[in-house]
Amino acid sequence: MKIIVQKFGGTSVSTREVRELAIEHIEDAMAQGYKVVVVVSAMGRMGDPYATDTLLGMIPKKDKTIHRDLDLLMSCGELISAVIFAAMLRARGHEVTVLSGAQAGIVTSADYGNARIVSINPERMILELEANRVVVVTGFQGATPDGETTTLGRGGSDTSATALGVALNAELIDIFTDVDGVMTADPRIVENASRLHQMTYAEISNLAYYGAKVIHPRAVEMAMQKSIPIRVRSTHSKDPGTLVTSGAAYFEGRNASDHILTGVTHSSHITQLRVRRVAEITNFQTTVFQTMAKLGISVDFFNITPDEVVYTIPNQRVEQALGALRNIGFEVRTVPDVAKIAAVGAGIHGVVGVTAMIVEALSEEGIEILQSADSNTTIWCLVHDKDTVRAVRAIHDKFGLHTLGGV
Repeated sequence: MKIIVQKFGGTSVSTREVRELAIEHIEDAMAQGYKVVVVVSAMGRMGDPYATDTLLGMIPKKDKTIHRDLDLLMSCGELISAVIFAAMLRARGHEVTVLSGAQAGIVTSADYGNARIVSINPERMILELEANRVVVVTGFQGATPDGETTTLGRGGSDTSATALGVALNAELIDIFTDVDGVMTADPRIVENASRLHQMTYAEISNLAYYGAKVIHPRAVEMAMQKSIPIRVRSTHSKDPGTLVTSGAAYFEGRNASDHILTGVTHSSHITQLRVRRVAEITNFQTTVFQTMAKLGISVDFFNITPDEVVYTIPNQRVEQALGALRNIGFEVRTVPDVAKIAAVGAGIHGVVGVTAMIVEALSEEGIEILQSADSNTTIWCLVHDKDTVRAVRAIHDKFGLHTLGGV
């Protein structure tokens, strides 16, 4: 049985007209011999009647700590969306079964609002597919082993889709959005950004993690487990979009050095902290990170030397972090309002001169680099927030990423 999972986000199910376009994609897949599992998000975004944020806005602020009840509320948007979507499919002559996350066999942890998928039993879905029915599943949700409804947090519908794809051993996972695919940079700030036709799991994960909002990294990691290809596509187009595959599949027959960078992205609203060693405090490095962990503050982009620990945190957690560190006796300096620029490419590893080109691109624009780091697929630079747009454009231009539209 040839199975495809197709996920439609909030903007892809927000109106009757766009839902009709989504159904055409389902029918195209059926015409190609696929059995189709459809994963839907809640309809629209904040302000739309059944969007998740709209539902949350109806709850008094003081009650928003009742996580179990909130998950029940937040699961409603996808249920409404799935039933309406299924009705439209039936009106076009298709046999359809609607399943909640729990009915689809998604078992999660009990971390309300940010549950993790523990296991999936696909038997019910397989029976429905074998009966030639389209299976419409509510995204973003599952249930604990004792039946409590849970939601999966940010990017939850993406995660639902890829997890179901893995459980069903699907041949392909389509992620439909309101963009044509994955771009080499945010087209709102880089006018000549181009759409990528193909990229690796590692590349899209890093782009997504560091600012590009095309798919959640956790969803990509799940598809990568079984090397199931993902396509990031537009609901408004028949274009195949961006194909995401393994590095081996991507570079087959290619010279990796010809494809150094794939894209440039950024994340803002962060602050750099520089914590100096204090002689009377032993194990100062351990103490710094333990203090952040106790406060539930996620640290990023850290460098450790014998005399200093440097790292970044979200702007909104700065006062809390400073208070705790200074109470212990640490000397802390901050650089507020900085941005992390990520240059991503599967071809970076082993290629000489990539960092030099990035530094040159930023230096030519007079942009100060506050901190840097690298991995096999990504080079990061920390810059002042005011320099973000110029930094992204400079790196994009230096590597000629506007020419990657045919890649």
